Amino acid sequence: MDAQDLAQLADKEFEQILTSNIHPPTRDARTWAAITHPDNLPRARKILTHVHERTASVLRRRKTEREEFRIECFARGEAGKREWFATRAEFESLRRRTANFHQRVQRAISELGQEQRNVNRAQSLNSGQQSRETLRELAVAVQRHQAVHARNGGGAEPADHELWRHLDRLTVPTGPGQDPTTLRTMLSIYWTDMHPVADDPEYRPRAEHITRSAPAAPSTAHCCVPQARRVHDREDRAT
Repeated sequence: MDAQDLAQLADKEFEQILTSNIHPPTRDARTWAAITHPDNLPRARKILTHVHERTASVLRRRKTEREEFRIECFARGEAGKREWFATRAEFESLRRRTANFHQRVQRAISELGQEQRNVNRAQSLNSGQQSRETLRELAVAVQRHQAVHARNGGGAEPADHELWRHLDRLTVPTGPGQDPTTLRTMLSIYWTDMHPVADDPEYRPRAEHITRSAPAAPSTAHCCVPQARRVHDREDRAT
């Protein structure tokens, strides 16, 4: 049974298949893969949690009923005591089976919880990579915007300078130490094969003039400019 087939089942059928596969030595690998598929995992955890609560309730109820039965038997003297001891083995056998099932359900819930954490980490990593790539595209666009002004030699507006400054203000974590690295440095080293305009002899004086002529901003104007969002460190550079 694949994940899609499992998803189509009613809760009762889903539960039957789930509880039949909670014990690792006897589970079907393909069915367990369908159970732990991201589309079925939340449902599996919810159903198995209900099973766990149900068996816990059964164990408590049977314990209470057994104690009430013991009091009743002992109140009837020797005959009652004999009845109590005669039923003891059967009760203990049933209790052990239920308790073992309860423990297996609890272990399976922990296993599903770990699977969910793995899914969450994978989704978070993917989201972080997408955010990093979006930031790279934005930084490249700003760099190209600055390069166009340098080539054309036109006067830049304060809004242009404000945009360009973000290449030196915003940072991303890079390397094993997750050191904050400016977007401009990322563009120079990791993110693009486009040569910075300042490296071109023809445009270097013009680019330097644009940078030097940028109007000074008050020191507090950007005290709250956020850094680029921190992402996981599995890769030091975006592709």
